Amino acid sequence: QVQLVESGGGLVQAGGSLSLSCEASGFTFSTYAAGWFRQAPGKERESVATISRSGESTLYADSVKGRFTIFRDNAKNTVYLQMNSLKPEDTAVYYCAARRGWIATRTHEYDYWGQGTQVTVSS
Repeated sequence: QVQLVESGGGLVQAGGSLSLSCEASGFTFSTYAAGWFRQAPGKERESVATISRSGESTLYADSVKGRFTIFRDNAKNTVYLQMNSLKPEDTAVYYCAARRGWIATRTHEYDYWGQGTQVTVSS
């Protein structure tokens, strides 16, 4: 049974930090690219950060460059998102996702999704 389980969301003040984790099971995680996406109320789901199978390549949305870092530990089947200098506009439900093959940024390219974790940044 394929599962992606996110954890680490919560409420934080602007300027603060949060760390998200996503543990994968039921498939060979190291052969899948992974990504973090987010969806705010009334908005479409968007790519935040994505990472290649090995972790050597990463892509970030312009809005989070320099503030967020994606990394993975294939031995633990886990992908992480370190979020610093958070802004109120970062408030959203954050989802992790995995796709077999190369790194990608479009939601329809991903095969598996987690259930999401809420991140709320207060001003």
